[in-house]
Amino acid sequence: MEFATRLLHGTSGIDSVTGASSIPIFQASTFHQFDIDKPGTFDYARSGNPTRQALEEAIAHLEGGARGFAFSSGMAAISSVFLLFSAGDHLVVSEDVYGGTFRILTKVLTRFGIEATFVDTTKPELVEAAIKPTTKGIYLETPSNPTLKVTDLRTVCAIAKKHGLLSIVDNTFLTPYYQRPLELGADIVIHSATKFIGGHSDVVAGLAVTHDEELGSQLYTIQNGFGAVLGAQDCWLVMRGLKTLKTRLDASTASAGKLAEWLTAQPGVEHVYYTGLASHPEHFLQQRQASGHGAVLSFRLAGRPQVKAFFDAVKLPLVAVSLGAVESILSYPAMMSHASMPVEERAARGITDGLIRLSVGLEDIEDLKVDLAQALAAAAKVQQITASAV
Repeated sequence: MEFATRLLHGTSGIDSVTGASSIPIFQASTFHQFDIDKPGTFDYARSGNPTRQALEEAIAHLEGGARGFAFSSGMAAISSVFLLFSAGDHLVVSEDVYGGTFRILTKVLTRFGIEATFVDTTKPELVEAAIKPTTKGIYLETPSNPTLKVTDLRTVCAIAKKHGLLSIVDNTFLTPYYQRPLELGADIVIHSATKFIGGHSDVVAGLAVTHDEELGSQLYTIQNGFGAVLGAQDCWLVMRGLKTLKTRLDASTASAGKLAEWLTAQPGVEHVYYTGLASHPEHFLQQRQASGHGAVLSFRLAGRPQVKAFFDAVKLPLVAVSLGAVESILSYPAMMSHASMPVEERAARGITDGLIRLSVGLEDIEDLKVDLAQALAAAAKVQQITASAV
């Protein structure tokens, strides 16, 4: 069964009891036990809910994993997975991860004795060199946020297995439609379902899938114990978004590829980061391990004054903290997604004051080009004034 069909007719297609074409929202906090000696599948909604179970089964099915889990946010999913580790453990982490991931690793988990070393995971030899006797896991984000670096998942996951480490992959940018890390050797895959999976800027959610049942049982203990679960109505919204994932992502990705090519030729744009460009250093690697390049790209202007003029002039895209929605979203990583990262750390990762991230939505591409062109023209005027002043 192909992916588009699985989205509609997979595990969450029809309610098995009523035949409803949409899984019901079970808005219940607790469940009656008809026989205390034979407890039912559900007892308390933190531990399990039929709507949440349907979503969890759906994402496990799509990722090709054993167990799926739905959390109250992407960071709740990431944080819960990190709680699989213990005091004294060490992690090797992609250096240009999402700012929220960087924050919890450097500001919170260090208080519990869990340490991380950030490396350029596009170079597998650096990953292996960073492994210590206390290393227990490797955490990857590919393509990375916001500079779109690509890690060779098959190679790095093999390194993890060689050393007996857990391999964890944030798959938010590509979703299970374009990339399935578990099939490439990963142990756990994570999503901010707020983004492409939900897809409509109307729900905050996180998902995780484990490769095997044993690891799933460990993660369930954490999910149930800490209780950062996704509510029933939000689970329903995510499942609704899943149904159109392929169609949305294909359309947005097609537009992103065209916009990336167009941006490379625009005055004032110093660099475009997009794996679909043949000039991207990991372009062919991305084509080998994924079936698409996704709808997120970044581009760099000269600096903060040009960025401010650009954002002041742009009209169509949302200027917001997020991505992966039906509407295009422009983000300023230095002050949004990576604001929690120290300036020197951002600079080392190429997250400059001139970097802009664009998540391409479903607008007509010609309308987007016209709007971006006039915003770039506004940025160019600022650059000319700055140059003449010097």
